[in-house]
Amino acid sequence: MTLPRFVSAVSAVILFTSLNSLPSQAADKELLDILLENGVITEAQYDRLINKASITTKDIVVTRSTQKSVADPAGERRVEVPVDDGLQLAIDRAVAKTVSDKSPIVASYGSKGFKLATRDGKFATNLQWRAQFRYSNPTDSDPRQIDDFGGYAFSAANPREIIRVSDESRSNFEQRRLRMKIGGHGFQPWLKYYFEVDLQPARDVDDNAASASARVIDWRVDIAKWDWGGIRLGQWKIDLNRERVDSSGRQQFVERSIVNRVFTVDRQIGLQLRGRLFEGTATDLNYYAGIFNGEGRGVRNSSEDHLYMGRLQWNFLGRELAWKQTDVEYTELPTGSFAIAGFTNTGPCTRWSSSGCGNLDGFAKAASAAPDQFKIEQGVQEFAFKYRGFSFQQEWHRKFITDRVEGTRSDLTGAYVQAGYFFHDWIDAIPAPLEFAARYAYVEEPNAFDRNVYNEREEFTLGANWFFRGHSNKLTLDLSRLILDDGLLDRSVSENRVRLQWDVSF
Repeated sequence: MTLPRFVSAVSAVILFTSLNSLPSQAADKELLDILLENGVITEAQYDRLINKASITTKDIVVTRSTQKSVADPAGERRVEVPVDDGLQLAIDRAVAKTVSDKSPIVASYGSKGFKLATRDGKFATNLQWRAQFRYSNPTDSDPRQIDDFGGYAFSAANPREIIRVSDESRSNFEQRRLRMKIGGHGFQPWLKYYFEVDLQPARDVDDNAASASARVIDWRVDIAKWDWGGIRLGQWKIDLNRERVDSSGRQQFVERSIVNRVFTVDRQIGLQLRGRLFEGTATDLNYYAGIFNGEGRGVRNSSEDHLYMGRLQWNFLGRELAWKQTDVEYTELPTGSFAIAGFTNTGPCTRWSSSGCGNLDGFAKAASAAPDQFKIEQGVQEFAFKYRGFSFQQEWHRKFITDRVEGTRSDLTGAYVQAGYFFHDWIDAIPAPLEFAARYAYVEEPNAFDRNVYNEREEFTLGANWFFRGHSNKLTLDLSRLILDDGLLDRSVSENRVRLQWDVSF
C-alpha cells in the first residue's frame, strides 16, 4: 500500500471512530457535512451520498487510477498515480480538525513546557525539562577559606598556618542542573500543584557531584481561590528573599552571589498563608506568613521548635514584579518592589541548601549538634525594579546565631547589588538579545577557627547574557574577582574566575 493510500485509510478510521457514538446515519451525515464545509466534496456528490444507507471511505476518497506507460523492451507495465493530491490533503486536514475539535484533551506548548488540559478547564498538567551545561575556571564554587583559593593550603604542622603550594587551577565542565518540572491544577483552576525532580547528581554548588543522587526537591499544593489570601502547603523555597526564590534558570548571572550560601533559608516543609492586598493602588502589598519544620528539605522535625517566617512586600507602583531576574520581557511600565522579611528558628542547622540542613564554617555539623543547639534570628531588606530593558535589585542581610551549648553569639552581615541593561536602545550596533550586567557582593562572617574573629569576602562580577528565547534558552558568561580577608591570619588572597553556561528548557 502506498503512503497516501495508507494515510487516507488511517484518517478515515480515526474520523469514523470519533463519530462512533452516534447512530450510523447521523454519523454519515455529520461526516458529509464536514467534508462539504471544507470543500472536499461537491454539493452534487453530497446529494448522491446522503441517500445511501451507509458510506465508506471508498465513496469519498478518490481512488487511484492507472495508466499505461510507454512500451519498453520488457513489455507494457502499469503504474499507479494520484488523481488529485490536493484532494487527499484536504480530506486529511478535515479529518484532523474534526478529531481535534471532538477530543476531550487539548495539547499545547508554552512557557511552562508541554501542556495537557481538559476542555472544561478543570484539569491541566504542564511538563518541562531544564538543563544547565557549565564550564568554569579555575574553580566551580565560591571560595570561603584561604585553602579554597588555587595554590594555597594549610600547613600540616599548624592548621592555622597557610603555605603557598603552586599556581594550580581547575578547568571544569559540569552538567550543573538537570530538572523535570510538573505542575498544573485539578478539579478547579485555583487548586494548584507543583513538584520538581532534580536528576543531576550535584547536590550543591560546593559539593562533589559524584556523591549525590536524584531527588524530589519541590512538592506543593496551593489553595488560591482569592487573590487576597490563600494557603500553600508542602516543600519549597520559602518566600524570604528574591535572590533565592528566583529560579536558578531565571538568574542574571551563571550562579547566585556569595551572599546566598550564608543567608538562604532554602527549602522547608510546612504551611504558609499568602496573598495580595490593595492591588493596583499606592499601597499594593504582598504578604507571606508561614510555619515550617526548620530542618530543611525532606527531614522530619527533631524537636517541638519550628521555623517561623514573615515577608511584607510593597509594590509601590501598583504593579507586581515577577520572581525572575533581568528585564528580557522589556517591561513597558516601571515596576518595582520594596520588601522586608525575617525568620527565627531553633535547631541543629546553621545554614540550609537544596541538600537540606547543614552548617556554616566553624559551627558544629547538623548531624552532631544538639536538636536545639542553635537559635537563629535573621532579617533582610530588599529592593527590585524593572523598566524597558533595565533591571536592578539589592538585598541586605543580618543574621544572629546563638550557640546554646558553647554560649556564644555570632553576628553575620551580607549584601549584594546588581543591575543589567539591554543597550541596543542606545547603540544600534549592539544586538537586541544581548544584555550586560554587573554585581557586587559582600559577606562578613566568623572565622572557621575562631568565631570571635571575622573574615570578609567580596565579589565583583561582570556578566553578559544572550537570550535565544528568553530565559528558556540563553547563554551566560560571567567574570568574577573574588577576595578574602582572613581576620585570624591577617592575610588577603584573591582570585579571578570565568564561567560560561548554556541554560535551556524544553
